[in-house]
Amino acid sequence: MKLYYFPGACPLVTHIVLEWIGKPYDTQRLTREETKEPAYLALNPEGLVPTLVDGDFVLTQSAAILEYLAELNPEADLLGNDPIGRAETRRWLSFCNSDIHRTFGLVFKAPLFTAGDEAAARAVSAKATEMLRSFFAIANDQLRGRDWLTGKRSVADPYLYVLLRWAHAKGVPVDDFAELTRFHARMERDPGVQAALAAQDLA
Repeated sequence: MKLYYFPGACPLVTHIVLEWIGKPYDTQRLTREETKEPAYLALNPEGLVPTLVDGDFVLTQSAAILEYLAELNPEADLLGNDPIGRAETRRWLSFCNSDIHRTFGLVFKAPLFTAGDEAAARAVSAKATEMLRSFFAIANDQLRGRDWLTGKRSVADPYLYVLLRWAHAKGVPVDDFAELTRFHARMERDPGVQAALAAQDLA
């Protein structure tokens, strides 16, 4: 099994999950230029990361990869062991992937959506930051009285952790959210998180 990644990008979520699972895996660090080369495009036609290769099976898209790994390794108990538990995990995984992650795209790539208009790009980024605050507030409320998003550790938790890393890097104000601060600090102490960060030279 092999994970293709950029350091600190969304494949860090999968990297943490692979550490939590505890089975052998390989990684390949890429540059953005390498993701546009024919060899990589044959694996991932979008030229994006992550890509997971498991034997002859090639899988893209973070949410699909995370569910695949969780289902492949039920003993790790990262998806939920009944329909309600799995639904809750998928709910918060979707929230991280479809709402928070998608909105970060407007922060990271605002000029692409504004034809190079710098003032418009700043306005887009500011509005996206406001939206991110509202999403993180929901996650903060969900964590009240819980150590994990669903009440037990799941594939949604490292996704939220990586998104919080992005928030800190991009100046999205989240330090006033006490539950998120507690969650982030505990994740930083997690051995699997520490191993993934060290492997990506982020420790």
